Amino acid sequence: MQKIILSLAFCLHAFICISQEYIPSKENIEARKIFQDNKFGMFIHWGLYSELGRAEWVMNVDKIRVNDYAKLVDFFNPIYFNAHDWVAAAKNAGMKYITLVTRHHDGFSMWDTKYSDYNIMHTPFHRDIVKEIADECHKQGLKIVFYYSLLDWRRNDYSYWTGRTGKETGRTVHGNWLDYIQFMKNQLTELLTNYGEVSGIWFDGYWDQMQEEGKNRSDSVYVDWHIREIYDLIHKLQPQCLVGNNHHMTPIAGEDFQMFERDIPGQNTGGLSFQKASQLPLETCSTLNDSWGFNLKDNHYKTLKEFVDLLVNDAGVNANLLMNIGPMPNGKIAQPFLNVMDSMGSWIKIYGESIYGTRGGYLTLQDWGTITQKDNKVYVHILHNSLDVKLENFPYGKIKKAYLLKDNSPVQILLDNKTVHFKTIPTVTAQEPDAVIVLEIK
Repeated sequence: MQKIILSLAFCLHAFICISQEYIPSKENIEARKIFQDNKFGMFIHWGLYSELGRAEWVMNVDKIRVNDYAKLVDFFNPIYFNAHDWVAAAKNAGMKYITLVTRHHDGFSMWDTKYSDYNIMHTPFHRDIVKEIADECHKQGLKIVFYYSLLDWRRNDYSYWTGRTGKETGRTVHGNWLDYIQFMKNQLTELLTNYGEVSGIWFDGYWDQMQEEGKNRSDSVYVDWHIREIYDLIHKLQPQCLVGNNHHMTPIAGEDFQMFERDIPGQNTGGLSFQKASQLPLETCSTLNDSWGFNLKDNHYKTLKEFVDLLVNDAGVNANLLMNIGPMPNGKIAQPFLNVMDSMGSWIKIYGESIYGTRGGYLTLQDWGTITQKDNKVYVHILHNSLDVKLENFPYGKIKKAYLLKDNSPVQILLDNKTVHFKTIPTVTAQEPDAVIVLEIK
């Protein structure tokens, strides 16, 4: 009976959270526009798990007990870490913001928090990583967003006995759930008080207390996340700060943007993005190889073509791209990451006009590519060679000018019966992965 009551209580609270009215502030509305204009960010997964070289879920996957995993604290000493160089690499790649993992599911805090001894200041490195990266973002003109895990594989007051993960890390004590909620509020208050302007909080782990997609759990007992209290705290501390939650559901009241994991909004090739795109600002998070955290054996790095296709198609559906890197435990970014980012930086210096500040075009994604729009310009992104590139149901009555974005050379077109035909179609190559035609409309 107790399980049934708790489950009903969770459902009722979730309904209240979704139904409760949320009116974003003027600062928040403006921040949403800036977020959409920026279009392109860097995700950084880096922590104790990096030392093991098997990505960020290693504690759960390898069933490492709390006391054993804690030994990693004594080895974390990234002597080559340089916040300036990391932020500069992101900026040179054309990225406008950085989303930094401040605390992942292993519960280790990457900043000087007074609410847990399990933090960066108790390692041989003894430096506040979050502060150094946040300060550099502010100096170099990038926005900073903080990733924060709602779940914890270490703490006893996290309801691990009802969660889907972290059940084999050796915990036997059932702590007080309200203590855990207060702990998170305290840490979030630190992050939003001591590190300057924070552009967003990127939550993850909510799904740990939800029924797994496609599976029935008759014994499920779920907890009250107090999620709206947490959201309201964030907006009170920094009204412009955008809140997002990687729960793979319809957005909850109090959220300001919606993310999609490894998928362009509207697609679900990875099986994690079954939610529908909302009217909130959208973001795809993806990996530059196949892993989030450092994975010693993962050498499958995206090509420039794959990188460009993802960014452009996201822009075509009015979404941002948050591209992830997993730095090495010594504090260096692996050279293959830097090589691809340098290539993207060179590309975006030429084609950034068709990405930054744009909104999704009037057409859905096409077999040949997509379109973006800004002011009086329509950008036609040809991503795949095709003889059948055309814009049907063109909503504008006249095209003043048509030309290639890369060199302003003219493109011959015909607007007939609300369809734009291209007399010559540029070729796409590995070196030129996106042929962009600009249509200036009246």
